[in-house]
Amino acid sequence: MNRPTRIVPAILTDDPKTLKTMIRQAETFTSYVQFDIMDGQFVPSHSISCEHLASVPKKLDWEAHLMTRRPEEQLDCLQKAGARKMVFHFEATPSPEAIIAQARHLGLGVGLAINPETPVSAFLPLTSTVDSILFLTVHPGFYGSQFMPEVLDKIVELRNTRPNADIGVDGGIKESNVAQIAQLGVNSIYVGSAIFMQTDPAASFRRLTELAQGA
Repeated sequence: MNRPTRIVPAILTDDPKTLKTMIRQAETFTSYVQFDIMDGQFVPSHSISCEHLASVPKKLDWEAHLMTRRPEEQLDCLQKAGARKMVFHFEATPSPEAIIAQARHLGLGVGLAINPETPVSAFLPLTSTVDSILFLTVHPGFYGSQFMPEVLDKIVELRNTRPNADIGVDGGIKESNVAQIAQLGVNSIYVGSAIFMQTDPAASFRRLTELAQGA
């Protein structure tokens, strides 16, 4: 890969006050974040909503990771709230093509998130219609979930099949495994608890970036 792997802080909370705190923290060390939105249906947990995001002034560029059963219902709000991109789950809908088309019509970037059990062959035809593929290396919905190394084989498979694909990885990333993941040639590594649940989030972000880019 010619481009160094970037670390993207992933913000997950169900509390609007904590959301503001995490945004202000992130603004001190990065210019781009991902917000996780969960509906309690596609995943067991609930989180802040798009409406919460829209109510908080931000100096950051951002994308939303929709862990929701009906992602199409979120798109208008995300566009109005200023999202650069939305990432929805392949497994959440029987008609991903329609959601991609709707997002494009709104001028949103589009990413496709993939749960750990889904084979590459299932979504491969869609890779040319989205901006990025996001592999989940945990079962989605919680900070601090256990990393699933078997997903790494799928990352290698997709990179070999689609050499120019923009590939991201999300879930269970920490200092002990970030270099291993970066060595696979991924473009972005999304990190939540290993940044925001640490004593010094800014220092943790810098250390993870050093490890990823030095891999």
